[in-house]
Amino acid sequence: MLSEEELALLEAIRESGSLSRAAAKLGKAPSTISHAARQLEHRFDALLFDRRGYRLQLTPAGLLLAEEAVRLMQDVSRLTQRVRQVASGWGDRLWIVTDEILEFETLMPVIRSFDALESGVKLRLTNEVLSGTWEALRDGRADLIVGATNEPPAIPELRWFEFGVMEWVFAVSPRHPLANVKEPLDRAQISKYRSVVVADSSRLTGGRAYGVLGGQAALAVPSMRAKILAQREGLGIGWLPRHRIASLLKRGELVEKCTADPREPNVLYVAWRSGHEDRALQWWVDQLRQPRLSKRLIQGIDAFA
Repeated sequence: MLSEEELALLEAIRESGSLSRAAAKLGKAPSTISHAARQLEHRFDALLFDRRGYRLQLTPAGLLLAEEAVRLMQDVSRLTQRVRQVASGWGDRLWIVTDEILEFETLMPVIRSFDALESGVKLRLTNEVLSGTWEALRDGRADLIVGATNEPPAIPELRWFEFGVMEWVFAVSPRHPLANVKEPLDRAQISKYRSVVVADSSRLTGGRAYGVLGGQAALAVPSMRAKILAQREGLGIGWLPRHRIASLLKRGELVEKCTADPREPNVLYVAWRSGHEDRALQWWVDQLRQPRLSKRLIQGIDAFA
């Protein structure tokens, strides 16, 4: 490992190409710089400086030493920062998994506020669908989950709180056969047509699907946005978040239909496991408990406005 002075010597000689200029840059006598250079070569038992030409240059070995020394010093600096970070209660990384029903754009102001803390914690945000969200927490693929649906399952050391409520509307394209059918729609009428569902991301089970009746055909899509688009284009029918499609309903690009069996609003949850708390996790939990933030995240952004 090179000292800071030795690293500065290598850099000064590489940049100036002269012992005298390097000495002037470092504020030392040329004889001192020359002695330090020879001491460095003796230490590594290698020729580090090419003194043959008019311009003093690093040999390939000297150049390798300079580059690797910079890299090692950066690594040590990062390690020192991480040690201090962990010692002060901030973890190294926080993995947040949101249910796909929530939009990433609504989280960006929260991320910005977290960045302002300059904690050094690396954030990782991914999403899952339905059972896959709870599964991520249980299997250690998440430190914190946001927007999980259905009641909390049996997970050791689970902690959670109700985040809010998502309201739904049964919607079809104005070109769909059900658009002009008298309401309320019953199960027999609905089951004749294909439902559009967001595919459950569970890795261990067959997953769940909301709004699919027995024997009804289904089109599984990767996201809620894809589901909205598919239903707008008449590729299927189903339940959609009311706030996400407000503009489509207003413009008549989707038609709301009353059903004989209305869908109850979904309670969404925030959850984590005790024993894994640090300052970053606690900060996010505190933010998500704020009613104004939870309302904004659940209502989302009407991308079709």
